[in-house]
Amino acid sequence: MSASLAPECNEVKEKYDNCFLKWYSEKFLRGISTNDECKPMFDAYEKCLSKALSERGIDKMLAEVRQDNKENDAEHMKPTK
Repeated sequence: MSASLAPECNEVKEKYDNCFLKWYSEKFLRGISTNDECKPMFDAYEKCLSKALSERGIDKMLAEVRQDNKENDAEHMKPTK
């Protein structure tokens, strides 16, 4: 597994990664489950990462880049026919 962008989130990211890989390989690929049982762990990681990005001011830069690329995103996210 790779480390988190925020070292303080490494532990929660590792828990999520392990959960997801186990669920994906043992349940999803075998058609046993389509519900992501690891979502609560992902939410915890996302919360930790968002806090870390905010504390470093990176969240503002991301918002700015997203705004600047809104048209590009819309073009590339169009459904394919």
